Amino acid sequence: MPVNSTHADYDAIAADWGRARDVIAGEDAVKAAGQKYLPRLDCQSEEEYAAYRGRASFFNATARTAEAYVGLVFRRPPAVETGEGAGAGEAGVAGAVGGASVGAFVRDADLLGSTLANYARGVVWEVLCVGRAGSLVDWDEVEDRAYVSLFKAEDIINWRVERVGGQNLATLVVLREEAPGVSAGDDGFRRERVEQIRVLRLVEDGSGCLGRPGGARGGKGKGARRRYQVDVWRRRAGSGGGEAEWELVETRVPLRRGRPLGTIPFVFHGPRHSRPGVDRLPLGDLIAVNLDHYRLDADLKHGLHFTALPTAWVSGFDKGSALRIGASTAWVSEVPGATAGFLEFNGEGLGAIERALDRDERLMAALGGRLLEVQRRAGEEGEVREAPLGGDAVVVGVARLAGSVSESLSEVLRWVYWWSSREAEPAEVGSGQVGVRLNTDFGVGGMSGQELQAVAMAWQAGAISQDTMFDLLRRREVMPSERTDEEEVRLIAEGPGRKMRAEVEAGAAAPQMAFPRVEPGPRMRH
Repeated sequence: MPVNSTHADYDAIAADWGRARDVIAGEDAVKAAGQKYLPRLDCQSEEEYAAYRGRASFFNATARTAEAYVGLVFRRPPAVETGEGAGAGEAGVAGAVGGASVGAFVRDADLLGSTLANYARGVVWEVLCVGRAGSLVDWDEVEDRAYVSLFKAEDIINWRVERVGGQNLATLVVLREEAPGVSAGDDGFRRERVEQIRVLRLVEDGSGCLGRPGGARGGKGKGARRRYQVDVWRRRAGSGGGEAEWELVETRVPLRRGRPLGTIPFVFHGPRHSRPGVDRLPLGDLIAVNLDHYRLDADLKHGLHFTALPTAWVSGFDKGSALRIGASTAWVSEVPGATAGFLEFNGEGLGAIERALDRDERLMAALGGRLLEVQRRAGEEGEVREAPLGGDAVVVGVARLAGSVSESLSEVLRWVYWWSSREAEPAEVGSGQVGVRLNTDFGVGGMSGQELQAVAMAWQAGAISQDTMFDLLRRREVMPSERTDEEEVRLIAEGPGRKMRAEVEAGAAAPQMAFPRVEPGPRMRH
């Protein structure tokens, strides 16, 4: 079996990925696919089909929906815990080193200048568009820190999951990539790209060197230990195809503190989970309706091209006479009973297509909005009304996707932290040390005066802490997200309310805008 063999699940869904890529790319990509998305009408010549396709318009509702959802997720910056606040002692020093490494990673995640927020945006875009992506964490000797590389769904061509050490672990991940190559006539401006396959695998380690406590047991031999190994294969120059066209050009065993890794540092990203299994496309239904709308639009424009303009007809006129239309011309015939008129379309065929287009547009709007379903709740007087997208609204699709990507990005961050820390295994790096949390509150922000007063009263009554109050104001966009609690306290102390607070503290009569005293009441339910 050649090294570029693909997984069965990959083969089953590759066509869906390609269709999603074409639709999101826009009209040029969809039209370039020709009959794949717009079948040729009966008896159409090449010229007629080209005109038929050219008249059609592709309304890219899918890309607009994806861009809107990514904008919702990143309307607030991701919350990142870098682990830099480790405690004292040897563990604290090791944690501080790991936290410093994560801090550098947050500023430049892929050694290409992308911040972690920008990298996360790329991951969310890939997962939203095709439902899959992957991150490979590696160590750079020059920078002396870990970095990450993003792989699209189409480039993760094969994988295998086995039971290792009581866990389901990926023991094989095969990645397709391009490496820079130099052509014979390289002039310094153009560099050819060479296709290569990167194989990440867990192989049996007879030396017994493994980072996993107690050893990771494989299925090939009792007590067999595994270590992480990377093989790089490249296509032979001038190869004629088949298995022999690939050659192994590099094999290495990445080390951490002089010991090989016991697991593959590759993280899968998906809309519902971070397991290797392929998930369905989040926008798959919308893509199908979008292409149906494109075909209907082609039929409508085709029909309008032949029927929209009235066509003159005559009977009883000389075939050789030149008949022109205009206010300064007249048609005269000496043949008795000669007549003239215009052919005009008055059937229901085009109207039916227009209604079908309207139906598809409504359906696309519904499918796009379904990812932002909200819970309906009873109002104060019993009426049922829709909750806003912020607060107690239940956001289903996009919030679930953002939560799943938050978990997988947190796993990436744990790998980065672990590579410079003292923990024996990445799993020992707790979620409280490092993590990423993407925004899942898609409301319009802001708080009413009554809500602000209620929050302040709860703080004054001791029901919530000042930190909780500031966090709530920050999440509801009353307080800027980049402003710290300490800065907010300082601004309050320097503000116009300083004199008022001083008078209150000195025993003066409280002003009318002061909040009333809050008596203890029943426990509030969240």
